[in-house]
Amino acid sequence: MTWVAAVGRLRARRETGVLVTVATVRGHAPRKAGAKLVVGASGTWGSIGGGNIEAVAIDRARELIDRPDPEPELMDFALNDKVTNRHGVQCCGGAVTVLLEPLPVVPAVAVFGVGHVGFELARILARHNIDLHLVDSRAEMLADERLDVLADAVAEISVHHQPLLPEEVLAELAPGTHVLIMTHDHAEDAALVDQALRTPGLGSIGLIGSSAKWARFRHRLTTEGGHDEAAINRIKIPIGTPGITGKEPAVIAVSVAADLMRAFEEERAGAATEPVPLSPPAAEADPGRGAHRSSGTAA
Repeated sequence: MTWVAAVGRLRARRETGVLVTVATVRGHAPRKAGAKLVVGASGTWGSIGGGNIEAVAIDRARELIDRPDPEPELMDFALNDKVTNRHGVQCCGGAVTVLLEPLPVVPAVAVFGVGHVGFELARILARHNIDLHLVDSRAEMLADERLDVLADAVAEISVHHQPLLPEEVLAELAPGTHVLIMTHDHAEDAALVDQALRTPGLGSIGLIGSSAKWARFRHRLTTEGGHDEAAINRIKIPIGTPGITGKEPAVIAVSVAADLMRAFEEERAGAATEPVPLSPPAAEADPGRGAHRSSGTAA
């Protein structure tokens, strides 16, 4: 397996890892600059030359994997028989510097409803290193020509056309995925909210809409859905950053994206062991919307 495929495999499995690269070589060394090794919690792919260099790099990579918010590091190796090594002697005669780059599990967001607001939100979120799910019951909202603007996305985008039961996508989402519900159909929204509350492991759940809409939803979730008050209070409505009151789709999208970025940063900082919720909803729903690099040496 190539190192590119190995990185993709870790990302697809939502597992952390470290990419180890031979950054510089001076004199004789087992591998040239650019050689790569991918380290996961339980496996490795590729090689930076074996021996002490590789063993020490793997040990350090596994330590970084266990850290909540690791940063890239440089490690220096002298390849001569005068150095006491942890994993045996390498006496090629040169010196090697390797770069360790953590591969974190990226945030995940699912946008249900890719209409005016959802489309603008997708354009913003696509520019970030996240896993982005776009879900809609209408095929035209997910047409290739409409989503062409996302062709150069940084995000890993998954498109889901679910004409009958879009809520079935919820069961496919990775733990911790932030869910935003903004479809064209209030009945569809209601089904999604109900199923989201029944789906374990999701991150925050946001719903676009007015205070009148939420009053009806809350009543149905209690009387028909059987959800208790604590569960229902997980739903954030209105969505977005408090204080931004514009009703244009692009303005709402910026507000929602900013709130998500705050949640991502708090998660990375380890501020909570559970997924960080979106900003607390305002008292009254808005009717218009819903490397640093450190270095280390190894003998």
